[in-house]
Amino acid sequence: MAIRASSEQKLLDAADELFFTRGIAATPVDAVLERAGVSSATLYRAYDSKEALVAAALDRRHAAWLGVWDDAVAAARTPRARLLAVFDALDAFRERADGARWCAFLGSAAEYVEPPAELRRAVDVDTESLRSRLREAAVPVVGAGRAGTLADELLLVVTGYLAMRLRDPGHRSATARAVAAALVDAAAGPTT
Repeated sequence: MAIRASSEQKLLDAADELFFTRGIAATPVDAVLERAGVSSATLYRAYDSKEALVAAALDRRHAAWLGVWDDAVAAARTPRARLLAVFDALDAFRERADGARWCAFLGSAAEYVEPPAELRRAVDVDTESLRSRLREAAVPVVGAGRAGTLADELLLVVTGYLAMRLRDPGHRSATARAVAAALVDAAAGPTT
């Protein structure tokens, strides 16, 4: 059964704020309900479980992240800059009110030895969209034959940067961008 859009917005806002700052296990559903100002009946009309609510919050966050990344790509002027625009997007997303001290997807995956299916799906969707978008952006820079490998290398740099933000909340993307640029330049080969 559906719930009002305003109630869903309140639930997702509260879930996003609490789960991705305090942690999923450390945040009881009652805290989300209190922050959202909705009843448990409202929550369970929309979501079968706490994990389903977390997955919905991740899905919403993923859509927001892709919008920020699309804007960064649109502002880039060269194929190389479009490929490295992921770092512009990471910086921009971090500055948003709903930005997190690190990656909500990494945090969610890290909380479970074996994540429930709905959480695994949300994390996998994020990972695969990162990989496929990086691969697509790499093709004009390094060619189709090298794009997949470069995308995987850049995904590792992006993920490492996000994890580093947990260790050092003030950490900025400049070092990760420099590592990524070196990988891109090495993959592209010498210019003539």
